[in-house]
Amino acid sequence: MAVMKRLLIVLVILASPLAIGLLFTYDIIKIEWISLMEIQPSYRVMEDPLPLPPRSVPVQGAAYIPELGAPTNPVPADEASLARGKAYYDVACALCHGPTGKGDGPFSGFLVKYPPANLVAPEANARQLSDGAIFLTITNGIEGRMPALIENLPEPQMRWDVVNYVRHLQQQAAP
Repeated sequence: MAVMKRLLIVLVILASPLAIGLLFTYDIIKIEWISLMEIQPSYRVMEDPLPLPPRSVPVQGAAYIPELGAPTNPVPADEASLARGKAYYDVACALCHGPTGKGDGPFSGFLVKYPPANLVAPEANARQLSDGAIFLTITNGIEGRMPALIENLPEPQMRWDVVNYVRHLQQQAAP
């Protein structure tokens, strides 16, 4: 009988930490643990990123410097650039501007207040803009009308390829 008592006492001693651990595991007793990730600001993928510090230069290099005006197109409009530009345009732009740039994309019906711009019409504003101005519009967007596509097209060459492809669409639509 004494052996059974001792065995029972040993089992109770060994089982007590397990029972207490289970209480914490099943949230019966809540303990708030300090976590540094909980007290710092966080941004999800679709949230607005923090603004850049004034006069800072991105890691990829300066896309443009505001004091110097619109940049010039460093990417020649060859077949490779147009092919890449078409692929990027189809992913990032055609949803609103349409496959031919007429502003008749599948999503354009939902944009009643500010419909997408027609990029190829003879009277289109995009025809009068320089390549650098189109690049800046793609990069920064238009407040309240067009989103900035710098996150969708992170490399400057991607945006220049889209500029070349838009110019190609304009040449094809010319009367």
